[in-house]
Amino acid sequence: MYDGVVSTDLDDPRFTAFGLFAEAFTGLTNRFNAQFEEHRLSGVEFEVLMRLARSPGRRLRMTDLAAQTSLSTSGVTRVVDRMDRDGLVRREACASDRRSSFAVITDEGVGRLDEVLPGHLELLQQWFIGQLTPEQLDDMLASLRKIRDAVNPCATAGMDAEEQPAA
Repeated sequence: MYDGVVSTDLDDPRFTAFGLFAEAFTGLTNRFNAQFEEHRLSGVEFEVLMRLARSPGRRLRMTDLAAQTSLSTSGVTRVVDRMDRDGLVRREACASDRRSSFAVITDEGVGRLDEVLPGHLELLQQWFIGQLTPEQLDDMLASLRKIRDAVNPCATAGMDAEEQPAA
C-alpha cells in the first residue's frame, strides 16, 4: 500500500486508516467513560486499577505504571496520590531502590473494580468485541500488539514475560 512516495492526496489510505482508528477509539472511550463515572472513576483511574490488578503482586513501580498507561511520570504521581487519598491504591517503598516506589491496588480498589467490570464487559462486548468475528478479533489483536510494541516498547515494563497481560 505504501510505495515510499510522500503523498499530498487527502484521500491517501494512510489518513483513512488512522482516522478510522481514532474515531473508533474516541467513540468507545466516550461510551466507557459514561459508565466509569457511574462508579466514581475516571477513565485513567480505571486504567490504573486494571493495570495494577493484572500485575504480579497487584503492584507496579510508578515508572512502569507510567509506561503502561497514557500518563507521564508526573501525571501518574498525581493520579496515584488522588487514588491513595480515596483508598483505592497505596504506595509501597521499593526495598532495592530508595528512589523508587510501587503503586499497589488495595482491597477497596479491587472492590471498586469488581463493581465496574460487569457493565464494562457488557459495553466491550456490545460495541467492540461483538462487532468482530473471532478471526477478525485475532487479526486485530496481533496487529495492535505489533503497533504497540513498535511505538511503545515500554508498555509491558515491570512484567515477567510469562505473566504479561495481553494489554
